[in-house]
Order: sequence, then C-alpha cells, then structure tokens
Amino acid sequence: MSAENSQPGADALRPEAIEQLVTDALAAIAAADSTAALKDARLAHAGDRSPLALANRTIGSLAPADRKQAGQLLGAARGRVQQALAARAEQVEAEELTRTLAQEAVDVTLPVDLHPTGAIHPITGLIDLISDVFVGMGWEVAEGPELEAEWLNFDALNIGPDHPARGESDTLFVEPLSNHLVMRTHTSPVQARAMLTREPPIYIVCPGKVYRADEFDATHLPVFHQVEGLAIDKGISLAHLRGTLDHFAQAMFGAGLRTRMRPHYFPFTEPSAEVDLECFVCRGESVGNPDQPCRTCKSEGWIEWGGCGVVNPRVLRACGIDPDVYSGFAFGMGIDRTLMFRNNAADLRDLVEGDARFSRMLKGVAR
Repeated sequence: MSAENSQPGADALRPEAIEQLVTDALAAIAAADSTAALKDARLAHAGDRSPLALANRTIGSLAPADRKQAGQLLGAARGRVQQALAARAEQVEAEELTRTLAQEAVDVTLPVDLHPTGAIHPITGLIDLISDVFVGMGWEVAEGPELEAEWLNFDALNIGPDHPARGESDTLFVEPLSNHLVMRTHTSPVQARAMLTREPPIYIVCPGKVYRADEFDATHLPVFHQVEGLAIDKGISLAHLRGTLDHFAQAMFGAGLRTRMRPHYFPFTEPSAEVDLECFVCRGESVGNPDQPCRTCKSEGWIEWGGCGVVNPRVLRACGIDPDVYSGFAFGMGIDRTLMFRNNAADLRDLVEGDARFSRMLKGVAR
C-alpha cells in the first residue's frame, strides 16, 4: 500500500491493524461459552457496526491501486472470523446439549405413575376393616346374592305376610311378581342361607349392599350397606352378644367406648335390643351441661348404632336348627352410618357421587 496514502481511515486498513482486529475477534469468539455470549461476539466482531465492517467501508477512500490489496486483506480477515463463529457455534451447541442432558437426566428404572392416582372407596375400606376385626376373632365372612328369594328375605326370618316391611313402599320387588324375587332389604338372608347349608357351630359376618324404596337425600339412600353378624352354638347367651358388640365398637371408634342396649322388637330375634354408642365426641360430658353442647349426640350422650338380639327359635326351626340344642345371637349395623360417625361426615350423598377427591380425603381413615 503506497506510503503517500494518508487519507482518513487508511490506518485501519494496514495489514497489522486488520490482523489485530481478527485477533480480538477470535479471542472473543473463543471466550463465548453460551449461545447468548456467542451472539454478542458475533454482533461485536462480525456485525454491521463491527470494526471490520467499518474498515471495509473506508476502502473507497484509498487510491485505486491500493483498493484491491485492502479488499483481499479484509475479505480474508472477515472469512476467518465467520469460520471461527461457525466452528464455535457447533461447540457451544454441543456443550449446552451435554449440560441440558445432565441436568434433565431421567432414571428410566424408577417407578412412574402412568395414570392419575385413585383411592379405595371409603365404604370398601371400612368393609375390609370390619371383616378383619371378625376374622381376627375366628369368624368367617359370608356373602349372598343381592337379588334374593322373598322367602329367604322375609319368611325364613319370621317376617309374616302382613308385615309392613313387605309392602312396595319399603321393598323393591322384581317383575314378574309371581317369581317372588326382591332386591334384598338387609343382609339377613345371608344368615338364613348359612343356617340352611352349614352345621353349627356357625360364626359369620355378612357385609354387603342392601336396597330400600327410600328417597335420595342427605340421610337416606336407596342403595346402602349393612354388616350383620350371626353366632349359632351351644350355650350362646345375651352376654356373648354384649361382649362381641363392645369389642366391635371399640375397634371402630376407639378403646374404652361404651355401648348400651335398649329393649326393642324385631321379628327375627327375641329378646331384641337397639344398640347405642357412647358419644365418641363428648363421651357423655355434654349431658346436662349447657356450657358444652355436643352437636353429634345433641347432648344426649348416646348415638343409635343398630339392632341386635338372641335369634328367635322360630328362625332356627325354619332353617333346620334345633332350638332346644342350639341358641345364637345376631346383630346388624349400617356401614354408611358407621363411616359417617367415624369421619364426622354430614351428607350420605358424598358416598355415591364418585368424586375421587372424597375418597382420597378419607384414604387411610376408613381402613
């Protein structure tokens, strides 16, 4: 390049100046350790406002004889910078991918939930718990059909033809009526089937669905659940029934909970009684104490739970068991009501809405 070239900008086109610009650019590119940093280096050293770009604009100020040499030098310099940028871009991309894979590594051997987590329905969990209580006492769990013969549902249990429970206002009869089939109104037919097919001694518990012609509201369901127990053996008395119910109540509601029996009438037991639980919230302390009212028992101290009694000899005789040799006791409680008591639930309809959140909320409580 001619020495007489002293126009403004000519110094930037000297070979040593161009080489210095390339050196600075390569150093910045090599130092870029991320896509963002490399983008900044590209703008600073290869962009429209970079020193090499600005130097390229001054070529027109040179003498015609010097323009070719200056153009070749700048072209080669800018080419080296572009090659360095491309090579570094590949390296940065590979390095970032390696870091991302390391940070987001997934152990494919770990278990994974492929579906939303469900929950055992609280009624099912409570049935399992009740069954465990009686199996632990040496009893058996018995089951029977939900579509039942009218004779087993009523007649075998000393419920006569004129009993109000046999009316269509209470019982769901299945057409044709001449077949005398009903949706069982209690799980007592399971007890009748057991007495007809087994030899004493008999100790069974019968949980399951039952059907009534009831309204669907907060305290009534047309389909609900009962658990009934039956013990047939020699020398069975009301004292054995009381001890069994005390054990059952404490397994459901906590140690030390008391029960009481009030005389009642049931066709299939004689004598019969209603079973009440000591209020498991106030433990009777709210009785006569207006300063500490209890909404659970309405400050009465007791809550009705179910029915029980000594098996009526007519029932034993109808099922082929000699009442002069054997005696027994039976009891029945609502599983839905027991669940509501245990968990302070207010609306029976929550049990049948099918909302998994309700089941998850009571998960581990019913069992």
